[in-house]
Amino acid sequence: MAGALQGIRVLDLTRILSGPYCTMMLGDMGADVIKVENPEGGDDTRGWGPPFLNGVSTYYISINRNKKSLTLNLKHEKGKEILADLIRRSDVVAENFRPGTLDKLGFAWEEIQRINPRAILTSVSGFGHTGPRASEPGFDIVIQGEGGLMSITGEPDGPPTKVGASVADIVAGMLAAQGTILALYHREKTGRGQKVDISMLDGQVALLTYHANSYFATGNIPPRRGNKHPSITPYETYTCADGYLNLGVGNDSLWQRFCDSMELSEIRDDPRFAVNTDRVKNREALAGLLVPLFADLKVAPTLAALKEAGIPCGPINDLSQVFSEPQVIARDMVLDMDVPEAGPTKLTGVPIKLSETPGAVEIPPPSLGQHTEEILDSLLGIGASARRALRDGGVI
Repeated sequence: MAGALQGIRVLDLTRILSGPYCTMMLGDMGADVIKVENPEGGDDTRGWGPPFLNGVSTYYISINRNKKSLTLNLKHEKGKEILADLIRRSDVVAENFRPGTLDKLGFAWEEIQRINPRAILTSVSGFGHTGPRASEPGFDIVIQGEGGLMSITGEPDGPPTKVGASVADIVAGMLAAQGTILALYHREKTGRGQKVDISMLDGQVALLTYHANSYFATGNIPPRRGNKHPSITPYETYTCADGYLNLGVGNDSLWQRFCDSMELSEIRDDPRFAVNTDRVKNREALAGLLVPLFADLKVAPTLAALKEAGIPCGPINDLSQVFSEPQVIARDMVLDMDVPEAGPTKLTGVPIKLSETPGAVEIPPPSLGQHTEEILDSLLGIGASARRALRDGGVI
């Protein structure tokens, strides 16, 4: 079955993480993604490592599937002519340069509109294309800090902590893919393209949700709570005799079942803990009872008993456990692929499951310029002798 975005061509000028994650998501859903790279080294992440797999960066491999690589020198006039021809034939132009860079290359949004009024320009940047800080560069750790996420992450008596994954970049990439699809839907109704302006900072602010509204309502700055939830308990990580487990008692019915399964009849109806509001007020007293209880238990049998009672809970898996988890495998979230130059490896799967137009991983992450000849020939009609001249002139 064809992907939902089959027939959509994406001209991908992005590099590093936020932009490539967006275009990977579009490619997973069937879009024809042409990744434009500088002939001198290509995407920065091609050189990021270790680890490398037979000389190929595993970082690059992780976010560049379902794309074709075209090398093009955008500082060369002939390169700019080819880029304009590609824009003319594309539905989406995606970029994550610092704001103003595309303008300096001669491809401001107004010029892209002139070349192709149906084109959608998806731009991802640290702070967006408006506001007093629009021209500043954005990097994941900086944005996690500025967006407030680090202030609420970490132990109460420890320093602010970044999230282990690059969530500022990845969230921006996801929002960019969503914005692109919204713009494509609008174009179906109007025939007009538009600009999608995604800010990494905006994405982090949007993640604050209930933390933000707690602050708006009270004026109190939320503290770091480690793995504890500010509004629900017991909803946290517990240390057991042989490891850790996560427990999510999210309502009063679950609380009663939890107490029954753990044989805690003496506290089940204790007025300090009977309803969640009181459990939160008496959080420390409850912890004084539960922490030593879990400390004497082993993870596996405790999880088995809790799950039998229908209590949300689970282990804290390392990546070897994640990628051998039967549910992860059953959902096709681990895929085998032969990557050019790197050889056989595994990739994470497509997380969006569509019943009629499912996504798929069809094209492995390409080697630098792997599809240059093919694209120039079949899409732009540039003959062999002209392609040789472009290569000799440093254009491709």
